[in-house]
Amino acid sequence: MAAPTERTVLIAQDGSEYSNYAFDWYMDNVHKKEDKVILLHTPEYHNVVASPMVMADVSVLTDMWKEEEQRVEELLKTLGTKMKERGIGGKVKSMGGTPGEVICKVAKDEGVSLIVTGTRGMGTLRRTFMGSVSDYVIHHAHVPVLVARHKDHHHQHGHHNH
Repeated sequence: MAAPTERTVLIAQDGSEYSNYAFDWYMDNVHKKEDKVILLHTPEYHNVVASPMVMADVSVLTDMWKEEEQRVEELLKTLGTKMKERGIGGKVKSMGGTPGEVICKVAKDEGVSLIVTGTRGMGTLRRTFMGSVSDYVIHHAHVPVLVARHKDHHHQHGHHNH
């Protein structure tokens, strides 16, 4: 019998219930013990820069930046703990930039076999104007993408299973 083949799986994480669901769904349905997992977080510092308060005081921007960095650091510790508790081999990584682009770049650089992401389940109108990270990744990734849609979220947008 052939030895199990190791694969590298990238799971996008932003600390939301949607990314937590994607992680749990992967663990419950797809994970193999040989898998090497990369939990990737892409901090969105543009939220700090885009703040209207920035015009008023540079110290406000500095404080907001520090708060965001602290939040990211805490999330990375939480993700590392999550991996240890579940006995997963791999690493936690954080890289700034546009989330969809960063996910695709890291996936290519790390030679991943599968990308797993959650979805916020935005309505059609919002998705049309803003796009979504999962849409971007699906269209630009060089490997299969698993979008773990939270089962309860589908009904919130007026969709019904028949």
